[in-house]
Amino acid sequence: MVDIIHRVGIKSPAVQVYKALTTIDGLANWWTEEVEGDDRVGGKIEFTFRSVTGELKGKFVMEVRELNAQKDVRWLCVEGSDEWVGTEITFQLSQQDNQTIIIFGHRNWREAVEFTAHCSMKWAVFLLSLREYVETGKGKASPYDLKIDNWN
Repeated sequence: MVDIIHRVGIKSPAVQVYKALTTIDGLANWWTEEVEGDDRVGGKIEFTFRSVTGELKGKFVMEVRELNAQKDVRWLCVEGSDEWVGTEITFQLSQQDNQTIIIFGHRNWREAVEFTAHCSMKWAVFLLSLREYVETGKGKASPYDLKIDNWN
């Protein structure tokens, strides 16, 4: 199994970061603007990615597996690309100095493929969008995210 792991610091209390990770409105401000579903444990959240012109680029459904206030968020991908289905997305939060540190994981990929490399870089882009959103009130959610290659 292969894991994507990133670490990022956000100059904000954990309560604000946690809200951005666990509410439909929060998620729509840093990952993709098109988010809907049930953000409670056991619920499913659908994330749709489109180009600026509206062309469908991808869709993922995450089952919310764990929410520990201001500490942990865990999702299981139940619909989407073959590489993603069955993987887990995790956010572990801790307060260090004047920052909330996130240890992000996209875990349990069956194998490292070219798409894994693309997703690793895109997760870094979106984690920086999360930081920008929490610190300034404005992130760069899809479709206005930083484009990194010919796949987006």
